[in-house]
Formats: sequence, C-alpha cells, structure tokens
Amino acid sequence: MLGHSHALSGLAAGAATLPFAPVHTAAQQTAWVAAWGGFAMLPDLDQRGATIGRMWGGFTEALAGGIATVSRGHRNGTHDAIIAPVVFGAIAWLAGQHPVSSFAMLAFAIGLALRACNFVIPGRAENTVMGNLAMSGLGAWWITASGHYTHMSAPWLPVAVAGGVLVHIAGDWLTVGGIPVPFTWFGGHAQRVAGRFFKTGSPAEHFLAAPAFLVATVYTLYRNTGVYAATASLRAAIRALG
Repeated sequence: MLGHSHALSGLAAGAATLPFAPVHTAAQQTAWVAAWGGFAMLPDLDQRGATIGRMWGGFTEALAGGIATVSRGHRNGTHDAIIAPVVFGAIAWLAGQHPVSSFAMLAFAIGLALRACNFVIPGRAENTVMGNLAMSGLGAWWITASGHYTHMSAPWLPVAVAGGVLVHIAGDWLTVGGIPVPFTWFGGHAQRVAGRFFKTGSPAEHFLAAPAFLVATVYTLYRNTGVYAATASLRAAIRALG
C-alpha cells in the first residue's frame, strides 16, 4: 500500500484499541494513536531513496540503507510478520530505558505520520527536513510534558510500535505484491503470500481502502475518546426530535 494508506490504517488501529490501552489523558491518547499511525510506516524504511527515508535527511537515509542491507531489500525482513514486530518492539523497549531515546522514538513516530499524511496538512513544512523535525519535536514535547510520563518515557511504546508494524504488514498482504513467508527471506529468495485484493496505488486503494481507513479513524476516535461523552446531550436531543 501507499504511505498514506499505511498511516491511516495505523491511526485507525490505534484509535480502535484506545479502550484497552494504558493511556488516560488526552495527551496520552494522542500519543498512542500517533505512535500507531507513525510506526505503521516503519517497515517501509527498508529502501534507499524512499520518501520516509529522506524525512530527516542524512540520518534517515543512512538508517534506511542499513535496514535495507540487513533485511535484504524491500518487503523482505521488515515485512516478516513474526520477526519484524518482535525486533522493532524490542528496539522501542530499549529506547524507552532512557528519556532522550524515548523522546526521539516518539518524535520519529510523529514525523513518519506527518510525512505520510501530508496530503491533508496545509502547507509543505512537514515535507522539509527542518520543518518535520521542528513539528515532530514540538509534538513529542507537548505529549511528554502534558502526559505526566516519568522521565518522559512512554512504557506502552513497544506495544504501539509492534502493533503499527503488524498493521503495515497486514496492509501489504492485501496487495498483489504481498509479504514474505516468515523466515524465508534469509536466503535472499523469499516465498510470498498475498491476498491480491488490489494493486498498490490502484483506484481500489485510492477510492476504497484509503477512505475506509479514514472513516474508521474518525469513527473510532469519536467513540473511544471524550468526544463521545461530551456529545451525549446532543445525541439525546436529536433522538428526541425523531
């Protein structure tokens, strides 16, 4: 799938899991959903020159190059439904052991989500290195400062990372290209499995899948945040009219 479809599916999954998430304040809920949306982009950091690989300039380009080498190219190791969630989740757990690395992981998730969803964001600041860094850093600072996290850590971050990665892999399984059968990519010639529902970038993705993810995100945010309770009187008034 395309980047914005992955990000929207991750946001929808994050919003849908809010009732089960260890988050309570608006800032914590925002962080949870943003992390799922951002890290639903993470497996595509396996190709040099990709959009998200250029997000933070030389840093993410070098990171993408290293990941591409280890994972044996695009849609291989980072799309392994068993290995990828475990490895990326473990990295997030390690990052959560220090306030600086924990903050950086959260900012990275926000940056990925901003870059993927740029088509609904006014202006183009999120597409520039400095603009994305500034927006991601400010977002991470607001979340950690108002979320009451001890030492700016988010103990749930590994779950959000692993979940976002799994959502990405499930999305790519829907496409004609599919995903590798776990572990078969080690030899460089992965066996693949695919749902074959649509091609990446096809009209079916643009006009069916992506809008469905967007609607799911809006609806689950409405039902699983304070918005639903806040509009109880309005809903009651509307029902009374009927």
